[in-house]
Amino acid sequence: QVQLVESGGGLVQAGGSLRLSCAASGRTFSWYAMAWFRQAPGKERESVAIISQSSRTYYLDSVKGRFTISRDNAKNTVYLQMNSLKPEDTGVYYCAAALDWGETRRPDMADYWGQGTQVTVSS
Repeated sequence: QVQLVESGGGLVQAGGSLRLSCAASGRTFSWYAMAWFRQAPGKERESVAIISQSSRTYYLDSVKGRFTISRDNAKNTVYLQMNSLKPEDTGVYYCAAALDWGETRRPDMADYWGQGTQVTVSS
């Protein structure tokens, strides 16, 4: 069993930055590829960034060059550094863990989810 707890969300002006953290319980954190998803009102949940067990990364096209995902296995924590934020980045951001996200990176591939943290970017 893995429990995920996100923190770091908030309200920020366009062009600003936020750093999300996701702390995982358990000793098997390194077994999992970790992901950040987001869900805006009325929209489907989408994968924003993924980091594999070997720290290979994937990014949604719209966040490439602005967001950086990283992990610290010693601290059982995954981070999402978000820079140059835009109003369209607004949503609830979820941390998720999966043994394998596959090529589709769908939400139903997740083994565990955090409770989510709200990110609001004002124009």
